[in-house]
Amino acid sequence: MKELGEPVNALNRGPILLVGGTGFIGRALAARLSAEGREVHVLGTRPASGLPAGVVVHRGDQGDRDVVRPLLARCCVVVHLAGATVPADTVWQPVAEVEASLLPALRFLEYAQEFSGRRYVVLSTGGALYGDADLASEQTRLAPGSYHGAGKLALESFFGVFGQRQPGSLSILRPANVYGPGQPLRAGFGVIRTLLERARDGGRLVVYGDGGAVRDYLYIDDMVAACIAALTAPAVTCNIGSGEGVALRELIAIVERVTGRTLAVDYRPARASDVGRIVLDAGLARTRLGWMPGVGIEEGIARTWRSLP
Repeated sequence: MKELGEPVNALNRGPILLVGGTGFIGRALAARLSAEGREVHVLGTRPASGLPAGVVVHRGDQGDRDVVRPLLARCCVVVHLAGATVPADTVWQPVAEVEASLLPALRFLEYAQEFSGRRYVVLSTGGALYGDADLASEQTRLAPGSYHGAGKLALESFFGVFGQRQPGSLSILRPANVYGPGQPLRAGFGVIRTLLERARDGGRLVVYGDGGAVRDYLYIDDMVAACIAALTAPAVTCNIGSGEGVALRELIAIVERVTGRTLAVDYRPARASDVGRIVLDAGLARTRLGWMPGVGIEEGIARTWRSLP
């Protein structure tokens, strides 16, 4: 393991810390940064797998001062990806949302205040902040319909205060539903990964609602490209999405077409945490980050299907 030492001043080439980097997006981002020759440190509570040999992994919690402070002393750029819940996890449990996601992140933020001259990119959410909205822009009224979304909004506010005290240091990205190769199978999370698994194993798919729920889906390579762009672009809060809405029943049809298999679907009543339609307007990301998505939904699903072992 590399020794932690003095920070490198050049933000565009110095060491970079991925908080929560053992997750789906974090692993993909770490691999891309490592391939570009960056010194990458990953902090996570879960065991790390699928990371390049050159990535330095630190097992620990973002709220642990003894773990975090040496990393902040070393790294001049921080990408905060940590998140412990999805909307369905805490439907009726606001305290659980605060304890699992918000408090650890605020402890991290408290330690970060001790170090100036760092650049931060924080991943929030685009799907859980706006409520029902078609082409929601950053000016759209924020109306989270779940405690998970409320927690993300609160976290944005806290990081926003931090950014005001260190002008130009903070960008916040609000991604759509990210999918692609390397996404783990997890109950209640990652509908495309779940659909492909049901196509593979022939199991029955549970759909909450009538299949008309519309979401914005973003391929993992496009998400990574947005993170890379945000590392050196001017500070901004912006949506990261495809700008195209896909209904769940349409998504099922695409998966059936790509895999050549028919899905067995059980329909159940909609859940309180689900919104009917959310599609993101990513125009600001195009303008401020010079970013735009490059992989369409059918091609992305086909690539993901081919990647499954």
